Amino acid sequence: MLEKLKIGVICYPSLGGSGVVATELGLMMAKRGHELHYISSSVPFRLLGRHENVHFHEVTLEGYAVFKYPPYDIALANRIAQVIESEQLDLLHVHYAMPHAVAAALGKDMAESDIGVITTLHGTDVTVLGHDEGLRNTVQYGINKSTIVTAVSNSLKQDTIELINPDKEIRTIYNFIDEETYRPIEPGTLKKELGIQEDEKVLIHISNFRKVKNIPDVVKSFQLILQKVNAKLLLIGEGPEMDSIRALVSELNLENHVLFTGKRNDMAELLAISDMMFHLSEKEAFGLVLLEALACGVPSVATNIDGIPEVITDGVNGFLVNLGDISEAANKAVQLLQDEDLRQRFIENGFQTVEEKFGSAKILEQYEQLYYEVAGKV
Repeated sequence: MLEKLKIGVICYPSLGGSGVVATELGLMMAKRGHELHYISSSVPFRLLGRHENVHFHEVTLEGYAVFKYPPYDIALANRIAQVIESEQLDLLHVHYAMPHAVAAALGKDMAESDIGVITTLHGTDVTVLGHDEGLRNTVQYGINKSTIVTAVSNSLKQDTIELINPDKEIRTIYNFIDEETYRPIEPGTLKKELGIQEDEKVLIHISNFRKVKNIPDVVKSFQLILQKVNAKLLLIGEGPEMDSIRALVSELNLENHVLFTGKRNDMAELLAISDMMFHLSEKEAFGLVLLEALACGVPSVATNIDGIPEVITDGVNGFLVNLGDISEAANKAVQLLQDEDLRQRFIENGFQTVEEKFGSAKILEQYEQLYYEVAGKV
């Protein structure tokens, strides 16, 4: 039997695909007996409660008058170095090239360690920062300083090669689904609690409310859908675009049909009362919420961009529409909501997609093999 590993994990603690994957992966690795050490500014969103073999190391910031902004990257690198030494880590798994891979490289040097570093690219660290002339070289540096680099989709892998031109091979390892959490369940009383009538269809959008998520198109398309379907739109999450979205909902007189729930922990229950996922992002390296929806029996209408077609196959387990075409998005949504036979076919095909491509056991095995490879314990 291969020995158990001590793995340092650096990720964003907030709501978002990268933090979700980092914590879900770590929790599953912990169940296999590995020891996980999370290094972040606060406890990651999905890392709720106490878990055997999972430890948290907080990055704290001190305020100094000489700094205009607190130097989080430096504080993170310092904490990484401390944990490498105190916990005798076998490897680091870093989620996002910027700033985490850069901080890991610095922390490794500060600890005078030859520890291996896996950097997983999740999307905007390449597709947004890679377009910024002032940051591109820094992203490239973080990638090149890593031992092994992975991307969550083939689309992101190709974008990284074209934008960053790294000196590293990039391996695709898809995001995965936690089948224990994301599965079809009975809807319970949540619909009633949220004030949704039994004859109303439920559309759901889950995101961190950033501009790239293109939520205005979701709201505008929903306005068109209401002309043909009695429905409610659930907007799950929080973020910088929240105020502008609330203003748009008010401007379009949709307050009685759009529910803002904020950040929630009961995603499976919310999906259980939903008829359709609505996701019209401008950029999306993978689209984890689409996968979670498929696993819960909720088909999607989503934009035909980046890594989304690697999850949603148009006309098979959902519909793909052109970015910015709110009329097309509304028409496809209406078709899905009014044709129950079609929706059921998409649901069954979605279950098959999840099982064949994104099952946790399959993806977990790929990461575990990678861990042993980087730790030199194959």
